[in-house]
Amino acid sequence: MSERVAGLTSRESDWAGLRTVVTGLGVSGFAAADALLERGAQVIVVDAGNGSQDQAERARILEILDADVRLGPEHTTALPEYAEGPVDLVVTSPGWRPDQPVLAAAASAGIPVWGEVELAWRMRPAAGAAPWLTVTGTNGKTTTVQMLASILRAAGLRTIAAGNVGTPILEAIMDPEPYDVIAVELSSFQLHWSESVSALASCVLNVAPDHLDWHGGQDAYAAAKARIYEHTQVACVYNHDDPATEAMVAEADVIEGCRAIGFTLGTPGLSMLGVVEDVLADRAFVEERKTSAAELATLRDLAGGDPAHAPAPHLVADALAAAALARAYGVPPAAVHQGLRAFRPDVHRITDVGEIGGVRFVNDSKATNPHAAQASLRAYEHIVWVAGGQLKGADVDELVAGAAGRLRGAVLLGQDRAQIAAALTRHAPEIPVVEVPTADTGDVTAVMDEAIEAALSLAEPGDVVLLAPAAASLDMFDNYGARGDAFTQAVRRRAGGEDR
Repeated sequence: MSERVAGLTSRESDWAGLRTVVTGLGVSGFAAADALLERGAQVIVVDAGNGSQDQAERARILEILDADVRLGPEHTTALPEYAEGPVDLVVTSPGWRPDQPVLAAAASAGIPVWGEVELAWRMRPAAGAAPWLTVTGTNGKTTTVQMLASILRAAGLRTIAAGNVGTPILEAIMDPEPYDVIAVELSSFQLHWSESVSALASCVLNVAPDHLDWHGGQDAYAAAKARIYEHTQVACVYNHDDPATEAMVAEADVIEGCRAIGFTLGTPGLSMLGVVEDVLADRAFVEERKTSAAELATLRDLAGGDPAHAPAPHLVADALAAAALARAYGVPPAAVHQGLRAFRPDVHRITDVGEIGGVRFVNDSKATNPHAAQASLRAYEHIVWVAGGQLKGADVDELVAGAAGRLRGAVLLGQDRAQIAAALTRHAPEIPVVEVPTADTGDVTAVMDEAIEAALSLAEPGDVVLLAPAAASLDMFDNYGARGDAFTQAVRRRAGGEDR
């Protein structure tokens, strides 16, 4: 890394004239290009897209600001050149793999490649910057960060959930009205391209195989997740029930005095948060932690005060992690309680969407990999499982074997439904399975209607029909939200609701 680029450690640094290339014209790429232009850098933006409406609008704005925007696959096969000299810095969008030709060429030439998270960290003000509380994990990141933001707001702090969820982190740190503290969700892609972030407190919720095609294997994926602990200042929060996360903390290079803080669904040990009967308890951030604990919330609080539905175990784990991060920042127990009680999950994360003939329907479309689906399946006793989509090379045998005792039946749809069906044959041969073929016309409404009818034919009163696909959605839908919406609307049509 050149001395000049290494010296870019705040927004007050000398960014003027810096020759940069931004790869990708999505939300994060646009934010990166905009921030660089604002600091006076030269910017070339490349993207393989030919200009969707959103892309075209972003391109027009950046061109007005004097960026050179190059759309089309021909612009992503080699590193662009500047007439004035070599490229100083490449800033990449998180979806771009390290072996992509532009990024590989930059690495080969010794040109630093940053993600937008690294750029955001280096564009914080030199004095008075909001500290970051960072979260990663295979599953539960968004829920935990949103819980954390709810707790921070309950404490009277100006905050925002940013990064891989909601607002791009660059937009958050460039906001003209500074935040007190920022809750930051980080994906493994973002962490791969980050090197100098120093969070006040950081957390890995869990680690299970995912995105192996991008990272090249499980070890590289886990190593990317572990980077979140590097340079942490106050607390590295780990999942006591997932030993891999504790090992990551042990190996991390942290700021002197940083503590390891565990969370568990069991009784907490010293320097841990956990559950005592129905109470979320803190034995980490209290003065007399050897002999006492602080009560933070109850399980009923996590259910919005509704005693009829106990919170799913993974929701409790997410709440404990969020509480640990907030307590590391100094938030009092009362604000943790208020923030968790006020929190409502994402609409596609363990959301009740209706009941038909005593059968409850739950939308967990955000369960886009086997690990997430496993957590969802553990939350209910008798389940008709709606699953399928793009497995991305993931193995579902362990998932199916572990859930077999809870399954009343399974309804499978999507590209890799046959792989899930085969696993059910191996590990739960007595479970009835209905495969719903994807319509050649792309009529996902008809497919989901058929799936709901099939699920009802398998279910008994008191059962839960659970959409927990264990797979990505892009074979049939624009995203997991669209898949969840289709499921919800199909349930309402069948129930005779407003969508019939």
